[in-house]
Amino acid sequence: MNPTHATDNEIRFEDFPLDDKLQHNVASLGYQQPTPIQAQAIPHLLQGSDILAGAQTGTGKTAAFGIPLIQALLDTPVSESAAHNAVRALVITPTRELAQQVFDNLEPLAKDTGLKIVAAYGGTSINVQTKNLKGGTDILVATPGRLLDHQHVRNITLAECHYLVLDEADRMLDMGFMPDLNRIIKRLPRERQTMMFSATFETRIKTLAYRLMQDPVEVQVTPENSTAETVKQMVYPVDKKRKHELLAYLIGSRNWQQVLVFTKTKQGSDALAKELKLDGINAVSINGDKSQGARQKALDDFKSGKVRALIATDVAARGLDIQQLEQVVNYELPYKAEDYIHRIGRTGRAGRAGFAVSLMSHDEHYLLEAIERLLDARLPQEWLEGFEPSPEPPVENESGRRKSGRSADKRKMKAKLKIHANRGKHKSR
Repeated sequence: MNPTHATDNEIRFEDFPLDDKLQHNVASLGYQQPTPIQAQAIPHLLQGSDILAGAQTGTGKTAAFGIPLIQALLDTPVSESAAHNAVRALVITPTRELAQQVFDNLEPLAKDTGLKIVAAYGGTSINVQTKNLKGGTDILVATPGRLLDHQHVRNITLAECHYLVLDEADRMLDMGFMPDLNRIIKRLPRERQTMMFSATFETRIKTLAYRLMQDPVEVQVTPENSTAETVKQMVYPVDKKRKHELLAYLIGSRNWQQVLVFTKTKQGSDALAKELKLDGINAVSINGDKSQGARQKALDDFKSGKVRALIATDVAARGLDIQQLEQVVNYELPYKAEDYIHRIGRTGRAGRAGFAVSLMSHDEHYLLEAIERLLDARLPQEWLEGFEPSPEPPVENESGRRKSGRSADKRKMKAKLKIHANRGKHKSR
């Protein structure tokens, strides 16, 4: 969330019809000119429209829905007949980290307005959250699982919740939250304002959005499935067994002091962190198996510079907001091409320069092709001296005929993708 992006028509935050206290908070945070997504979304939301908004990560989506949401709540006094545990506005996120990030961004915007904001997510004490929710809340930022926990024990009611925000809506569906979302939405009033924000929107996501919304406005400030122009991208072909060696070489030879590294699995993230430590690089992993306290400590140590490399899975990395992060490494290419966009969106945020590196082994050609089809562009490749990949070995099929390693890799990856799609959905409570 960064205020320095100017828009073509040079609109300023002071031009929006905001409450004086909210306007003061916006100004005190240094916001002057809205980012493109803010300039396009805020006017529609202030008018009460439903919205489906797509923009790259790091372009200020939280303020784009947070400012009009706070304004709407200030314009609508609490009903005297409201239930003692009523939630007036709900923001749902797929991960704990993103829930905390949204909460941290909304609190200063609502300072001195009298509005109450509570965050609720798994991995932390439900008793503390129960205490915070006592008497109801104006805005609840929550992950689906923990939200349902609070509903089950009647800590909250959504019967008077007239504002719904789905942040990173596409990721929630990928993680298998649709059954939970259906249960939550059934408890919401039919008459409500619904806002969906994400970096990418597939056709199935848009279909769902239109089912949940009333005549929504669609805003897409950058081409769909695009990456920030400020991020330089490079693919380094390398043998799989030498990936960790190449990563250590890049970190050391290029003096990277802060690098976010993505792996496909939780076990892979832990193993890579251990390997880097053996190479003398202070590294820590962050994944769904870690407690919330461990995840937060890892992130804090990374931001403060105590840790040089943060090894993360896709799920754990959603919501990581590290403003000056310059390097992101795809240690393994993602199964879903869309995740590549989210991964490299962790760098080059708010108009800053960034560098996204992908280490690609022979069996990942298929995944690179999927990414390039999504982006409609070829990613530059470069062999690094001393780490040149060995020739792709031909593979014999059952009939004894020889097939290229790339064809065999495609078949293997298709099988893996099928297994991955059918595997239980990953949930963050």
